[in-house]
Amino acid sequence: MSEPIRILLVDDHPVVRSGIRAMLLDQPGFELVGEVATGAEGVAEARRLRPDVVLMDLQLGAGIHGSEATRQITAAGASAPRVLVLTTFDTDADILAVVEAGATGYLLKDAPPEKLFAAIRSAAAGDSTLAPSVASRLLGQMRSPAATLTARELQVLELVAEGLSNRQIGKRLFLSETTIKTHLVHIYAKLDVDSRTAAVAAATRRGLIRSSCSTPSRPGSDRVSGAPPSSA
Repeated sequence: MSEPIRILLVDDHPVVRSGIRAMLLDQPGFELVGEVATGAEGVAEARRLRPDVVLMDLQLGAGIHGSEATRQITAAGASAPRVLVLTTFDTDADILAVVEAGATGYLLKDAPPEKLFAAIRSAAAGDSTLAPSVASRLLGQMRSPAATLTARELQVLELVAEGLSNRQIGKRLFLSETTIKTHLVHIYAKLDVDSRTAAVAAATRRGLIRSSCSTPSRPGSDRVSGAPPSSA
């Protein structure tokens, strides 16, 4: 009999963890070796427990984001566990960030149990599994690369949408304020806009960032110096 697939669960919602735990316990071939609520704990436990697969949520409350936890876990290279993202979010910002961070698969939480079990087995074998909506988004990105925002640009734009200043964004991402301004200039050019508010609105319409993000309204911070005016 083959060894069970050892799984570490990273999710900040106790009810979600309880539900996934119950499903895995009823399914032969799986062993839940640990469950934690934060990204930092997920990184630490992945190193300590050495599971085959890490089920990773993205929005983990305080602390590091699921994409950053994924990057730290997969940094170990070939010996690292596979990371299967299990989340409710499927925006370009979320998808690109975790794909670039090294995630093996990306599944939405509304997937039926059979899909989850199959995705775990695929991840353990080193094969990728993507939710249909996620696969469609990635295909769209590949078809129109010229207008694609990078994962970092999407991160910056989501923080702009939350109302953070350039300095605050720089501190959050460990980048200089000048670098943030440079990212914004690139974002403005790609979206054909000339302000933070217009960039957030355009990105929300295109589904690049979550619509729940609030539009920035900081006076005097709307336009980046040197950003070209919109031709629209």
